[in-house]
Amino acid sequence: MSSLEFEPPKYARVVLEVRRRIENGDYPPGSLLPSESQLVREFAVGRTTVVRALQMLQQDGWIIREHGRGSFVKGRPSSTARPSRPGLTVLDQPETSDGVTLVDAGTVDAPAPVAALLGLDGGRLLARRWVTARDGIVSEVVTCWFPQELTFGTDLDKDSALPVGLRDHLRTVKGLRIDHITERLTARLPAGDEPRLLGIKKTEPVLSTVASLHDASDAVRFVAEVVMPGSLHELEDVYSVPD
Repeated sequence: MSSLEFEPPKYARVVLEVRRRIENGDYPPGSLLPSESQLVREFAVGRTTVVRALQMLQQDGWIIREHGRGSFVKGRPSSTARPSRPGLTVLDQPETSDGVTLVDAGTVDAPAPVAALLGLDGGRLLARRWVTARDGIVSEVVTCWFPQELTFGTDLDKDSALPVGLRDHLRTVKGLRIDHITERLTARLPAGDEPRLLGIKKTEPVLSTVASLHDASDAVRFVAEVVMPGSLHELEDVYSVPD
């Protein structure tokens, strides 16, 4: 295998095969999927791998899981579904939400790309990071970087979870209103402790969405990055073709 090729993780193989069977009609809408134990035996993988695959299938709208009953097929997700807006989710999701765990909060050296977005020449920023899990499986790592002058008088430097979203906290404490968000999506290899936090291999690519959050004057007030396992996410959009 060349350095430009990636071996898909075991749970990706399960996800892709279940998707194929749903699209082929082998698992029609409304039908009950094989049990976790059956999938473990069929794919010769661990239960954690199967649970993660089912969690991703549910997250992407292919199946629905009912406690005590099993997993039921919904069918191929609608192509007209609203596209994901990671930056908006970061802005509005309380850190006390189910499945969200605050990892750390403290000052760090400004990463060069983040400093550039903020119009800074290096320096120190407050970084706040958390992970989001569904069914016990971590699906994303979120990091937010704030200029230190923005954090004065806020709870952003506290190591306790915020009970409200960043939008509400900054609006209440600082009178700051976020007007619009710019997002940039890239694929890359995981860095730092991302493999440990996401439970993936160092060779497994991730999708990184970097969001710059602007006020009404178009100034970037802070920056957020959402990192997700790349093998289990796909982009789809529907748009008109001009004459």
